Amino acid sequence: MGRRFGWLWAAYTISTFGTFLAFDAFPLIAIYVLHAGTTAVSALAAAGLAVGAVAAVPLGAWLEFRRKRPVMVAMDLVRFAAMLSVPVTFALDILSYPQLLVVSIVVATADIAFQAASGAYLKTLVAPGDLLVANGRFESTAWTATALGPPLGGAAIGVFGPVTTVLANAVSFLLSAVGIRAIGGDEPRPERAGPPRPGELLEGWRYVLNHPALRRLFLNQILVGGLIMATAPLLAVLMLGDLGFAPWQYGLAFAAPCVGGLIGARLARRLVKKFGQRRIMLVFGTLRACWSIGLAFVGPGVGGLLLVIAVQFGLVSCMGVFNPVYATYRLQQIPTDRVARVLTAWSVSSKATIATLTALWGVLAGITGPRTAVAIAGVLILMTPLLLPRDRHVRQAGSDQDRHTDPPASPAAPTATRRTSPTP
Repeated sequence: MGRRFGWLWAAYTISTFGTFLAFDAFPLIAIYVLHAGTTAVSALAAAGLAVGAVAAVPLGAWLEFRRKRPVMVAMDLVRFAAMLSVPVTFALDILSYPQLLVVSIVVATADIAFQAASGAYLKTLVAPGDLLVANGRFESTAWTATALGPPLGGAAIGVFGPVTTVLANAVSFLLSAVGIRAIGGDEPRPERAGPPRPGELLEGWRYVLNHPALRRLFLNQILVGGLIMATAPLLAVLMLGDLGFAPWQYGLAFAAPCVGGLIGARLARRLVKKFGQRRIMLVFGTLRACWSIGLAFVGPGVGGLLLVIAVQFGLVSCMGVFNPVYATYRLQQIPTDRVARVLTAWSVSSKATIATLTALWGVLAGITGPRTAVAIAGVLILMTPLLLPRDRHVRQAGSDQDRHTDPPASPAAPTATRRTSPTP
């Protein structure tokens, strides 16, 4: 894959492990340091996503005509400075809830900008025949970090205090910036074809919604991701509260199945080579939707714990295959001069949907109870495969793609990028 990709992968690995090491650090700090209540903790999680998504809307058009690597370095440094402010103010005994809120918004906005820039950059960095391999490596790294980061972070917090992992996450962003800077090489500045247009801010959404296959994939992805994330707090309440699981059991239930994601990511390229990109995306996109309903039946004791692990393993294994294949297909369908805008629009929509559904499912759980709310989400997820692109949509999308300057991609030899690109 070459030295330059090696630096990018190393930077992604460091920042991803840093992020998962600090997983849920802000809620823990809000609870144990600032003594915030349930409403304040929920608002902290939702506001960062929602306000960050709104703030990031103008970034797509701005990013499209900038060199992507300097933007990635800048966003890493912004996240480093924002995260570093938390342990500094904690040490000075002036840490406050509004500061955590501002930091979460700044980091969420920088995340979106980094994702869009890195997706566009990777498409120019990696040879077309290697892009699915690159996606698989990023996916494997993400699932490995998901499995190892939170348990190690929890241990570090228990030994060294609540802001330890936030400091580690800040340093990971700094090291990521150094790694991206070390990639080197010339990157030409994208040329704007004409003067700025009033509708440029909406160009990413316009392109997706006018593209028959991407439109369906977009709706499928934001709904599946939003519904899965909306049930995460409810499962925590159900398992840690009503069913009496210990925190280590809860962590094990969601960390151990990440091995399935690693296996799926390693198999993705072989499966595409044997069965074709379209079939794998449809089959594993459908299988991915079949698991979440099982979480509504979790009970106490060892049996309940094993049920959660089995359900999560099936879900994560299917996601491990689907994610790099879908990411590759998505960038195949986006012309080079629209990548940053489309990925920004996609990420903004995803984060806004997660924030909205998390709030709605919190209200629903208050009315019906967490188990019923989890079951309703599971039923709705079962319907999402209806939105996956079918052959007729893919064929039409291919015809649309022929009108762009990018060469059309063979289903057996994908030519696009990562999921949403390297995302911490």
